[in-house]
Amino acid sequence: MTMAFAIDEINENSSQWLEDQFQLVHYLQKVNFTTSFGDQVSFPENREALPIYDVMNWLWLPDGRTKVQIVGEVKRSISRGEELTLDEDRIVCNSKSKRATRSVCSERYPPGTRMARKKGQPKCCFDCVPCSEGKFSNTTDSVECISCPEDFWSNPQHDHCIPKITEFLSYHDPLGICLTTASLLGTFICTVVLGIFTCHRSTPVVRANNSELSFLLLVSLKLCFLSSLLFIGRPRLWTCQLRHAAFGISFVLCVSCILVKTMVVLAVFKSSMPGGGANLKWFGAMQQRRTVLVLTCVQAAICTVWIVTASPVPHKNTQYHNNKKIYECVVGSTISFALLLGYIGLLAVISFLLAFLARNLPDSFNEAKLITFSMLIFCAVWVAFVPAYINSPGKYADAVEIFAILFSSFGLLVALFVS
Repeated sequence: MTMAFAIDEINENSSQWLEDQFQLVHYLQKVNFTTSFGDQVSFPENREALPIYDVMNWLWLPDGRTKVQIVGEVKRSISRGEELTLDEDRIVCNSKSKRATRSVCSERYPPGTRMARKKGQPKCCFDCVPCSEGKFSNTTDSVECISCPEDFWSNPQHDHCIPKITEFLSYHDPLGICLTTASLLGTFICTVVLGIFTCHRSTPVVRANNSELSFLLLVSLKLCFLSSLLFIGRPRLWTCQLRHAAFGISFVLCVSCILVKTMVVLAVFKSSMPGGGANLKWFGAMQQRRTVLVLTCVQAAICTVWIVTASPVPHKNTQYHNNKKIYECVVGSTISFALLLGYIGLLAVISFLLAFLARNLPDSFNEAKLITFSMLIFCAVWVAFVPAYINSPGKYADAVEIFAILFSSFGLLVALFVS
């Protein structure tokens, strides 16, 4: 009984003590007065006294001692919030400079850069890192850089994006102007020579030179020169489809004429020998036309299948240069392109071999030597074209192909007609 009475007395005293504590807190929350120094003292609802801090300036004296003096204060009040008061005239810096030291680890960084925090350092310490290529930041103290849209690239300052440079072999480009001029010059020369042959078509010299094949050869050379113009200008669907077809068919027509002329020269030489007259019946005018037509139709079939199955199309390429968008024609089918070039090369090699075998004919058959020389130039140009074309990016691939077309066409024109 005595122990139970003691426990009840303790519980009663504890309850009384807690009640007194709550009453004390109640009255403390109402405390609000101003000291003689002008500081406001009060206890908000969270029961914490509003803080007041002194800002101290430490001085190192010449004799080695230190001196501390108050230069301001930080205080918080219910009505005004936190306030900082400084007496800047009393602030003394321990350095030769009279300017106050800035309380930051790193300066602010401009547009075109981003913040990279230093590991293990305070949050205000960071490195200023320039934006990488293709990214930008247009605000101060940017946390990260933004990637430019697909058709844009960052300017040198990386503070905004600019449109990518558009590149293709243009008629306004100096290279395009030179190639266009050469193409038109070759076309003009072919036209002049064709006019001369037409005016003198009844003369023995023109007739002995197989006038019909010569006319067809000049027309095909003219088409070869003109086909190079399809490689200049911004690629379109129709130019991409037509450029290789026109170039391939016109060159096969040209080489077919040369091949038939070579066979006719050999047939005429053999017919001049005893018992060789029967050879000419296989190389009459009708047979010559049919041979040229059949050989050309094979190339036309290759081009038709190529366009129908895997047509060349214009393409915007951004792989060669990040700051450029290069417009070019993709061939669509590499196999078809290889067949087109391979067929031209096959006819050229056959013509070269036949002309080479006939190189030692008498001077009256001098045409065989000219054909040999022209085919040698033609084959050398196109053998050099393949590696140069593969290793040339963008508009320079088109320029290489135009160079090959023009050089081989001029080589045939000079060797067969100017000589």
